[in-house]
Amino acid sequence: MSETYGVDVLAFGPHPDDVELFCGGLLASMAARGYRTGIIDLTRGEKSSRGTPETRAEETAAASRALGLSLRENLGLPDGWVNPWAGFESPEPERTRTAAVSHVVEVLRRLRPELVIVPWEEERHPDHEATSALVTRALFFAGVRKFDTDPTGAPFTPRQVLYYPLRHLAEPSFVVDVTSVYEQKRAAVRCYASQVQPRPDAPPTLVGSPLSLSSLEARDAFYGAQVGVAYGEPYVVRETLGLVDPLEHFRRNSFARPLFFPQRR
Repeated sequence: MSETYGVDVLAFGPHPDDVELFCGGLLASMAARGYRTGIIDLTRGEKSSRGTPETRAEETAAASRALGLSLRENLGLPDGWVNPWAGFESPEPERTRTAAVSHVVEVLRRLRPELVIVPWEEERHPDHEATSALVTRALFFAGVRKFDTDPTGAPFTPRQVLYYPLRHLAEPSFVVDVTSVYEQKRAAVRCYASQVQPRPDAPPTLVGSPLSLSSLEARDAFYGAQVGVAYGEPYVVRETLGLVDPLEHFRRNSFARPLFFPQRR
């Protein structure tokens, strides 16, 4: 039996701004093509050294408009304490309400995304690595009929899952050309002024350092150069991808010669 899908593309982020920084180009590009796109933020970023949850919420709303999102939700998990096993210490009848994975399963079954985008498993921030593990667990259990949630939902499996690298570079399965929407990505990122704008009177942070945004743009330029475009975003697929018609695939995805080449092992 084939799946009935809801939202077309759904990205998960540990904190508001993570998706914008690392895969905002893909979301803007997909929205420009007429797809329904959305973001699920796991936390409100309340432990951030800068700004407040209220400020972050206003910035998130502005960034969502800049990307042309169809929906955005926040699960309200505790910032700094994202844990794939959170709530499993409760007796089983209560786990449908307390387990973090149950909340993510409920979202997947309710929104039924065709394409899901998840942080890559290797990262400097513990919440980012935990988000990767948590959503990956939920993607499995979303298809298990006897895995209960509150409210209940029918089992669901998305068509495809992509993982997006953050600060740790990963060998991409492919690179998405985001050149045409890069100004939108820039605009969405700059909506988070409390986080990304260098300020001498604010606590020092990595994302708010003077070279942070230029280094992230350099990353996107580097991956773009690997496929012969100005800006690209890398994505990892854990399964081997299959093609029905390789010639048609490369006709529809014709790129210039790459300017940089991956290291041979």
